[in-house]
Amino acid sequence: MSTPPVPDVLPHVDAVEAALTAAGLTVYVGGTPGGTWTPPDKFAVLYPDPGTAGRESLADERTNLDALMQITCVGGDVERALWVAGRVRRALSQPLTVAGRVCWRPEDLGGPPVQRDDDVTPPLYFVPVQYRICSALA
Repeated sequence: MSTPPVPDVLPHVDAVEAALTAAGLTVYVGGTPGGTWTPPDKFAVLYPDPGTAGRESLADERTNLDALMQITCVGGDVERALWVAGRVRRALSQPLTVAGRVCWRPEDLGGPPVQRDDDVTPPLYFVPVQYRICSALA
């Protein structure tokens, strides 16, 4: 009897990053570049969690994946931050493509209002939005 594959969050992170990049966004995963850098006037930062492996049946085969992805939408002003959020929403309005998996359409969980970050020069505006990503074996 073979053991079914345990779901891996990394291909899902890659799928989210690919969808955002295809929408014309500059995307960073896990934070912005360190050191001295000049940020673009608008970009997205993807913060994935490791996800959880859920049961597909009473047989306790944990092949389903449920993960939370926060995408921080950043812009040089409020309008640019909200423009990024709109692009993210459009990019994640379709099911993701992950090899060997069937993905639900990402669930938009929203986020707080736009905030100003005065710890950087010049100040940037940001709004974190969260999406629930779910998939099962194909």
